[in-house]
Amino acid sequence: MCGIVGIVGHQPVSERLVDALKRLEYRGYDSAGVATIHDGALDRRRAEGKLFNLEARLKEEPLAGTIGIAHTRWATHGAPTERNAHPHFTDGIAVVHNGIIENFAEVKDELSAAGAAFQTETDTEVVAQLLAKYRRDGMGRREAMHAMLRRVRGAYALAVLFEDDPSTIMAARNGPPLAIGHGNGEMFLGSDAIALAPFTNDITYLNDGDWAVVGKTGAHIFDIDGNVVTRPRHVSTAAAYMVDKGNHRHFMEKEIYEQPEVIAHALGHYVNFIQNRVTPLGDGIDFAKVPSLAISACGTAYLAGLIGKYWFERYARLPVEIDVASEFRYREIPLSPQSAALFISQSGETADTLASLRYCKEHGLKIGAVVNARESTIARESDAVFPILAGPEIGVASTKAFTCQLAVLAALAIGAGRARGTVSEEEEQALVHSLAEMPRIMGEVLNSIQPKIEHLSRELSKCRDVLYLGRGTSFPLAMEGALKLKEISYIHAEGYAAGELKHGPIALIDENMPVIVIAPHDRFFDKTVSNMQEVAARGGRIILITDARGAAVSTLDTMHTIVLPEVDEIIAPMIFSLPVQLLAYHTAVFMGTDVDQPRNLAKSVTVE
Repeated sequence: MCGIVGIVGHQPVSERLVDALKRLEYRGYDSAGVATIHDGALDRRRAEGKLFNLEARLKEEPLAGTIGIAHTRWATHGAPTERNAHPHFTDGIAVVHNGIIENFAEVKDELSAAGAAFQTETDTEVVAQLLAKYRRDGMGRREAMHAMLRRVRGAYALAVLFEDDPSTIMAARNGPPLAIGHGNGEMFLGSDAIALAPFTNDITYLNDGDWAVVGKTGAHIFDIDGNVVTRPRHVSTAAAYMVDKGNHRHFMEKEIYEQPEVIAHALGHYVNFIQNRVTPLGDGIDFAKVPSLAISACGTAYLAGLIGKYWFERYARLPVEIDVASEFRYREIPLSPQSAALFISQSGETADTLASLRYCKEHGLKIGAVVNARESTIARESDAVFPILAGPEIGVASTKAFTCQLAVLAALAIGAGRARGTVSEEEEQALVHSLAEMPRIMGEVLNSIQPKIEHLSRELSKCRDVLYLGRGTSFPLAMEGALKLKEISYIHAEGYAAGELKHGPIALIDENMPVIVIAPHDRFFDKTVSNMQEVAARGGRIILITDARGAAVSTLDTMHTIVLPEVDEIIAPMIFSLPVQLLAYHTAVFMGTDVDQPRNLAKSVTVE
């Protein structure tokens, strides 16, 4: 996850900006940069690699100025070079950006045709070039900022300096978080309160769609339509904690809402958004040559692996053997040394998963690790490491790590398909295009479904048992929904394949049993509706999670229907995981349980 910091001050800011960036190093990055305005001119210093390289550059070439912006970049569009590092400069405008500009190629072609000369490979540069064009067209700074935000589409947090205005920073948020810090005669901007902790604990969080003009004595905040809005100020405790909850009640809630940003950065590691291609998967595992794949994990990571199995088999035509790690190594599976194995773990230290890894290694398999902790034991003992780049996940019940695991598995499956010749170049580009849209769609879903989820969760909090149903990749997602609900609300819940309903679970259906059906309008939808009718015929209370098309054709009388956007099958599990997570979260909140640290559970299970 990239990091943004800005200061409008009354003393030199470059050193303070770098110190603030250090507090964001936990997010991961591959280059960094600082820009300031001094004596009416913009100037910047950038460097590849870690912040000490930037510090060395600043020591050789100090950067004066009492206003500035700074950035740590995790490459998505373009290689992690100094040329692609932020801030980007265009005609007296400096820009730093977190997220993905989805329509950057379209905007870039339009601007290039009008004579714009692009200097980088990044999507971010279209923001600077658009602003420069609008200024040349005679717009004022605020007018240009607003016009640019109406033109770009995607997930973004932005900080902008205009050379002809050395007293303000402009900022905008749509997805990735952005906070304004209030000081004494100076103001601050940061990706989260941690970066601002040395300067202030008086924080205002921008909402999605907000943009702001930040000066020395305050900030003017506008919505996407240009209306002045007021956002509450909070006293942050970031100085006392490694990661701050921001304006969220719990870490789990914060991590649910971080998903558009972390997904964008996870995908950026595996996907070339310029060409809509999956980047080469590395030398550890040659998916073109392996005859089969074994996957093993525990808990939520296992359910991510189950969804990954569907993808590897469908797109790469690669047979997959999967089991929970606590059973995997005891089954004495006949394993071929020509095969490969993937082990999925947020911590990279899960004891059962590590034991299964070592079992496969003893049998000569190539080992891949899908982990959040790249220095973990599982990562160190693997031939290939596929980091999920979710950042710190504090809540015990996994949310953003789960969807990042899915994003990485989807990219790996597409890449394996290309390597094996089962996915054409055109199919790859279409699938990657869908992945690129995912952060924006996730942000839209999170902003739209909250009220309905809270209302429904209040009803679920009064239930003793809940049944989840799904088909295809929605079957593992049904199991994940049940797992989340039981983990943090302590309500008994089970997830089943919808087609298995008649083989036992239907005996439980009565007027007191909520049945949550996860059913995007995909190739399984009609069969899932048949299972819903069986539930309805027995008085079951149906909660349907579907898309607009599914809601339009369903004639069943449901207790509630949650409608999501229509999306490609490859991203449906990530999109449909959001209401599942929020249902569990809000139900637990209504029940008063310890959401972040539920009873009897640990974040990392390091014993068998």
